[in-house]
Amino acid sequence: MANLKIFISSTCYDLNIVRSQLRNFVGNFGYDPVMSDYADVLYDPRIHTHTSCIQEVTNCDILILIIGSRFGGKAIPTALESVDLDFVKEKSNSKELFDDSSNISITQLEVIKAIESSIPIFTFVENKVMHDHLVYEKNKDKDFISGLDFPSFAEKPETAKYVFEFINFLRHRIENNSIVSFNRLDDIESYLKKQWSGLLQRLLYEQRFKKQEEIKIDYISNQIADIKTAIMTSISSTDLKDTARGAIKFRQLVDFFRQLKNPHTVDLLLQDIPFDSLLGEMRIVEIFPLENSNRMQQSVILLLDDSTFFEIKYPIGFIERLRDNWQEFIRLTQTSRQAIINAIYDNEDQRPMRYIRYVNKPFSEFAINLEDSQESVSHRRSYSNSKEE
Repeated sequence: MANLKIFISSTCYDLNIVRSQLRNFVGNFGYDPVMSDYADVLYDPRIHTHTSCIQEVTNCDILILIIGSRFGGKAIPTALESVDLDFVKEKSNSKELFDDSSNISITQLEVIKAIESSIPIFTFVENKVMHDHLVYEKNKDKDFISGLDFPSFAEKPETAKYVFEFINFLRHRIENNSIVSFNRLDDIESYLKKQWSGLLQRLLYEQRFKKQEEIKIDYISNQIADIKTAIMTSISSTDLKDTARGAIKFRQLVDFFRQLKNPHTVDLLLQDIPFDSLLGEMRIVEIFPLENSNRMQQSVILLLDDSTFFEIKYPIGFIERLRDNWQEFIRLTQTSRQAIINAIYDNEDQRPMRYIRYVNKPFSEFAINLEDSQESVSHRRSYSNSKEE
């Protein structure tokens, strides 16, 4: 069984002591540290050392990034070409780092390659650099910013901006955007011990939870199959059989729209309109996923035209399944659809569906604490203009 490979990325000259100690820390865990200054990187004589470092990143499982007060060497064009910068750029809400790719350092490019390869990154920034970064952020739009000196970059003040914008890029990533400041190696070691322990704990929990859910789903599927068989064998009329089949097949679709509490739901379900237009008629103007690592679950936000919203405790794929069901539903005749809707609405069990809840306050208020709680929203899709003229 191969050991976990951990790439340690940083400038070497100013952080050589931290790198050496961190190497011992990783090794004591039984993992394999990969460091450019310890010959852990394969330097292929046919290519530049920068490209070799970038290639080695993809062979690792985790990347630890240490940011100090030096920028390091600029990445050569060939190394830059080995990374899809446009793809990685969209992974963050701060994009100034990419305004001039010629000012990306080799250390930064190693991290960018890790992001492109979906490799987990643990980022640590020296306290003095974080302090100067805060000053930079408060004054970056001021006229005097170009003449402002940052003590942590006294040797090469012209490189400070590129390091600060790299920190911004990492802080505003859509995911894996945690940054920890440190004063000594103990700060890094303590944080990594807790995080790696937490990851193992979560893996064990998810494995156990997955097995339990599989058992439940299998049991429920068998129960549903038995109920469907009993229903279909008890119905003699062909029309009634078609209605029963439709009620079973489209129950989730009809129930979903019923929970949106629109007074015109039934009339809208009888219209031959595209799914996006139906959402628009339901006053839904945007749909986007909401991720929260603490919940171990992804949910979806349905934003209404008055800024209040519904939260669905399912991944975004749930909406796409409803879209497919709608395409099948509108192929039925008006009579069949009406019969199916009536059968579902006539069901005495009218309890609210647990997976969907209405929040009667603007989403902007709900979203204030998203960044602090490590929740994120992305891939917003608008339905406000999707109605047919």
